[in-house]
Amino acid sequence: MAYSAGFRGQYRENERISRLLFEIKKREPVIHILGGCKIACSACSNLSGIVHLWGVDQAEYISKLEAQNKLLLEQVTLLTYELRDMKRMLFGRKSERFLPQPPTAQLNLAELMAEPVAVPVITQEVKVIKKQTAEVKPTGRHALPAHLPKVDIILEPMADTSGLEKIGEEITEQLDYTPGKLLVRRYIRPKYAKVVTDGTDYTEVIIAPLPDFPIEKGIPAPGLLAQILVDKHVDHLPIYRQIKRYQRDGVKLSASTISGWLDATADLLQPLGNELIKVVLSGDYVQADETPMPVLNGETQGAAHTGYLWAYHSPPDQLIFYDFQPGRGKEGPIHLLKDYTGYLQTDGYGVYEHAAIGGRKEITLIHCMAHARRYFEKALDNDKQRAEHVLREMQLLYAIERRAKERNMPAGQIRELRRQEALPVLQLLKTWLQENYSKVLPKSPIGKAIAYSLPRWDRLSLYTTDGRLQIDNNPIENAIRPVALGRKNFLFAGSNEGGKRLALFYSLLASCKKQQVNPWEYLKDILERMPTTKISQLRDMLPDKWKPQV
Repeated sequence: MAYSAGFRGQYRENERISRLLFEIKKREPVIHILGGCKIACSACSNLSGIVHLWGVDQAEYISKLEAQNKLLLEQVTLLTYELRDMKRMLFGRKSERFLPQPPTAQLNLAELMAEPVAVPVITQEVKVIKKQTAEVKPTGRHALPAHLPKVDIILEPMADTSGLEKIGEEITEQLDYTPGKLLVRRYIRPKYAKVVTDGTDYTEVIIAPLPDFPIEKGIPAPGLLAQILVDKHVDHLPIYRQIKRYQRDGVKLSASTISGWLDATADLLQPLGNELIKVVLSGDYVQADETPMPVLNGETQGAAHTGYLWAYHSPPDQLIFYDFQPGRGKEGPIHLLKDYTGYLQTDGYGVYEHAAIGGRKEITLIHCMAHARRYFEKALDNDKQRAEHVLREMQLLYAIERRAKERNMPAGQIRELRRQEALPVLQLLKTWLQENYSKVLPKSPIGKAIAYSLPRWDRLSLYTTDGRLQIDNNPIENAIRPVALGRKNFLFAGSNEGGKRLALFYSLLASCKKQQVNPWEYLKDILERMPTTKISQLRDMLPDKWKPQV
């Protein structure tokens, strides 16, 4: 049978395509555009991943491929960022410090050799040597604190010193430690009575009354209760570890016993916690943040839900309180801030912008520059040029704040300094963000950084309108770090009531830290005084006004 030349050419072309597709199939499915195929050949139809463009508008198809490629590129960028962020969380550094790298150019040896060497001009050099007195730096160890008690151990020479005159002494000091010990505090009350005339009976018996104890008819004294609270909430030592420590001293205490003590202590201190909330919210400047706290739900053994400790900090008073809520919804802050009037500084969490909180005209919502900066710091690996530009500008803003703090400027001068130096930087940076927002991928790290900052920029800049305001929320973030450390150690709260108890104890102890008050001395003192304290005296017992009993 005779074949036409055209048919033979088509046959050979089909064989070539079949061999090509066979090689493709051995590797992986791909999209194959058959420019020479006039029909859907059987060799291609049996392979997955092969798409024929016969009868299809190639321009439209290429446009769809480009859109799909852009979408895939965004997904790859997002997944790459998430993987890098996860690796950094697990293995990388936690610091957000930014050190801009100055541009460096590699020296070209050939160019250096080609440059003409200038003939040195010999001139008379006169050296004036000025003798400088070297600054004497202190050497040796730091002196031990003078307030520590001292135990003197006198070591006399073994040789006979009779008839010799003492001409001095050498003193060597060592720092020692005596482990804390439990003791029994006994209240001995002598009883007195007058004997009747015949000596057979007594008149009225006289005996001193017992003082008021933190826990009525309880065995723990204020010092022990204070130590348990400080160990758990300041030094992050769970109750079961404390129990083992007391067992080494021969005292057996059960977890349920200590839990009962803490419940009674919380009931005693609750009026003081309420007074702390009242003082913080009576001011006109509050910073707010929240941190998770797992809570056992009590219905299913071992199951827990995520509760939250909401922290509220008053920068003028340097006081802080926590409010426990079973969730992260708006109900908690709406209830607490319903009567608050003033500035509220937060991160970008949407709850604070609710109409009943940040939407009220009595509240001026300010955002935190550190949160905005954090997004750009994480975008350095994605778009170094843009991220570094923003971070350098933010460094200028923080340099202005540092200068004001070092010079101890009053609020009026700080406001004027910000108006002259910080406000122009903020305005230029806002313009830059607006210009670059459309030039980056929305789901990329740099796109997310700009998308976070730009809608909040006016509230990020509000700190320049009042010298009392701070540029960021870092003070309250530092205040809630002990909660995270405690969470890693005791893992969860036993119930929602336990979460409220945690919030109360953390409030008082965090305020002690802000005021640089010894937490054990403070708790011991107020536990002794609270049973007889009047409501009008509560304000003087908060850490900022507390004075120990003489």
